[in-house]
Amino acid sequence: MPSSFATVGLIGRRGTTHVLDSCTAVAECLLAAGRELVVEDRIAALMDDQQTPFGPGSRAAQRQELGRVCDLIVVVGGDGSLLSVGRDLAHSGVPVLGVNRGGLGFLADIPPDQIHERITEVLDGEYSKEDHFLLDAAVMRDGVEVGRSAALNDVVVHLSGMSRMMEFSLYVDDEFVYDQRSDGLIIATPTGSTAYSLSAGGPIMHPSLDALVIVPMFPHTLTSRPLVVPGHAELRVEVGSSDQQAMLGCDSQVDFDLQPGDEVRICKLGTPLKLLYPLGHSFFDSCRSKLDWASRLGGR
Repeated sequence: MPSSFATVGLIGRRGTTHVLDSCTAVAECLLAAGRELVVEDRIAALMDDQQTPFGPGSRAAQRQELGRVCDLIVVVGGDGSLLSVGRDLAHSGVPVLGVNRGGLGFLADIPPDQIHERITEVLDGEYSKEDHFLLDAAVMRDGVEVGRSAALNDVVVHLSGMSRMMEFSLYVDDEFVYDQRSDGLIIATPTGSTAYSLSAGGPIMHPSLDALVIVPMFPHTLTSRPLVVPGHAELRVEVGSSDQQAMLGCDSQVDFDLQPGDEVRICKLGTPLKLLYPLGHSFFDSCRSKLDWASRLGGR
């Protein structure tokens, strides 16, 4: 038994019996393998309501404690659940394994009907690892920080309503890039290149790349295109005037209000999220299956 996986945490998305069923299957697999199980308190309470027995060797704890005491964390949910866990726990350095109970499942890779087989393989040391770096976004107002969040997918400067344009200026490593009028700006990691950035016309980036993509949202010019910059670059967005409330969104889960004159400073966060996958995982296979690359015109 790999000593690094002696204590395993379990986090699940709340709200559906399907997730609870999969959490129960994960818990049973881990306990049968002799691991100490630590369940996030919020999902543990729901499992207890369902009279799901944990058995000896298990306990409940708050999410931050899981990052301190666990050697591996299993997340049951969709990619959104992994985004949240990444922001909260990447700094701990604990590797994360995802069971897909959501939609596309680019990050959460294990299907529910393969929980026992795949988790057992990972516990036996049969896995691959990918480091996914996060972004650190800070809102500065008159030289004072008024908001800060990490983001695994993307940082988006946008309007609360999409019927008007906003003005802003972009700088990369303190070098002026452009002034722009548009619906906003997306700064995405390689992880986030298959999310909001993709739908806005950005490129798909392999997760191993050390780069950022800057994607303008419906710019008021025909020549503004997605821009790829080094991952170590420091970006600054200076917010100009707008007819509606400007906002900063991190992974579409954390939001801050912006005012004219605010600066949004974005750089790479120091500790990446360590994602584990069963052997045989392929980014290109995920693209084929999740983005329907394998289909042919006419359905043949």
